Amino acid sequence: MIPSTTDVLIVGGGPTGLLLAGDLARAGVAATLVEKHAHGSDLTRAFAVHARTLEQFDARGIAEQVLDGGATIDKLRLFGRVDIDLGAQLDGRFPYLLITPQTHVEDVLRKRATELGANLVTGAELIDFTDTGDGVEAVVRYQDSQRTVRSRYLVGADGYRSRVREVLGLEFPGRSVLKSIMLADVRLSAPPQNVLTVNGVGDAFAFIAPFGDGWYRIFAWNRANQLPDTEPVDLEELRDVTTRALGTDFGMHDPRWMSRFHSDERQVEHYRTGRVFLAGDAAHVHSPAGGQGMNTGLQDAANLGWKLAAAVQGWAPDSLLDTYHAERHPVGREVLRSSGAIIRGAMLESKVGRLVRNVLAGGALSLPPVAHKAAGTISGIGFAYPRPSGADHLVGTRAADIPLIGETPRLYEALREGELVLVTPGPVREDGQPGHVVVVAAADPEQRPMLIRPDGYIAWVGAPGDTDAEAALAEWLRTV
Repeated sequence: MIPSTTDVLIVGGGPTGLLLAGDLARAGVAATLVEKHAHGSDLTRAFAVHARTLEQFDARGIAEQVLDGGATIDKLRLFGRVDIDLGAQLDGRFPYLLITPQTHVEDVLRKRATELGANLVTGAELIDFTDTGDGVEAVVRYQDSQRTVRSRYLVGADGYRSRVREVLGLEFPGRSVLKSIMLADVRLSAPPQNVLTVNGVGDAFAFIAPFGDGWYRIFAWNRANQLPDTEPVDLEELRDVTTRALGTDFGMHDPRWMSRFHSDERQVEHYRTGRVFLAGDAAHVHSPAGGQGMNTGLQDAANLGWKLAAAVQGWAPDSLLDTYHAERHPVGREVLRSSGAIIRGAMLESKVGRLVRNVLAGGALSLPPVAHKAAGTISGIGFAYPRPSGADHLVGTRAADIPLIGETPRLYEALREGELVLVTPGPVREDGQPGHVVVVAAADPEQRPMLIRPDGYIAWVGAPGDTDAEAALAEWLRTV
């Protein structure tokens, strides 16, 4: 049921909203998620789960569930014969790309959020809301009536056509990158040997990914026949375009569903407006190149959830919430740039242009610093957040999965409580520890003391003797 009051009201039941709801519930914050569709959508546009997202899932104890039934690849082909070797460039437990349908990710996140106590309400549509200064009053249509829900904060995770963004009156500047992309779920008589099959030849582009149950999703684009999204997809055209791009149609047959969509590059100017936040596709949309869209939204949720919990529980200042925009907006902008560069490279029309592209890209990626940067950007591993003036160079960077001594063997398991984690080089003092901080001992006696945020980024680095958790927490809070 829809309550009359809640701490945080989340609009949108996709991956971003579900992860956020689960994180808030884990922290003991009353989270209500409303999703206008009575039954979850079976439209999967995302199939890629990158390494940094898997690390976030690991910090929540659900990485193995997401991995179950999927397939991994350690090389990502951008176009032609140009590959990014993820296995060689990424450190950590997940040096690969997981191929699994978005619907599977949503199923895992929905189960987690429900088990943690989040209130998920389907068939409930946001109509309007007002930021009253000390809260948000929202009007929600549910079961043929309208309900008023009062919350401390509201988060719009309601996608490209965000009602939350519309009510805020925020523009969504950008443009369409690809029009009339054909989608279909088909059977294949001769499935491809590779887990992920993708290529562009100038006038045609095709992508094939498995659902894991015998069905395959086809994405295809035909430069010569770009029709409105409302026009039906012809199976013969789909076969022809796939054959031109990939050399064969793999015997596709028996489509269970076909449609069209267009791909945009857009980003809202402000991720926070008062007590209202935007996340995921409501804040930014990208070309599908590199498979970064869903992952970027999930990272938004991981960044925002613990900050909202801190604000609701009153142990951090409101300025902590401002860091959500300051940290995530630049990442969204960088993803727009990188995915846009990949899709424009893949869509080069002339053979000479494609040859030059392959030579230049292949040469650049043969240089270790360039390859490392590219892998870090696409996987999310390489993103870092701004650090305060004078802070250690590690502040704002992703924390590695440090080995620990004691009952918890590594850092990302310690993060599963959803609290800050202080990593110390020596024995852990059992008494007088502050709330919201878990103190653990590093296996490496030379480890520098570090305060790790719940989203797995370094908040503070101390000198060798700085092992007092209360002092570390206070020092970090002064920089927020």
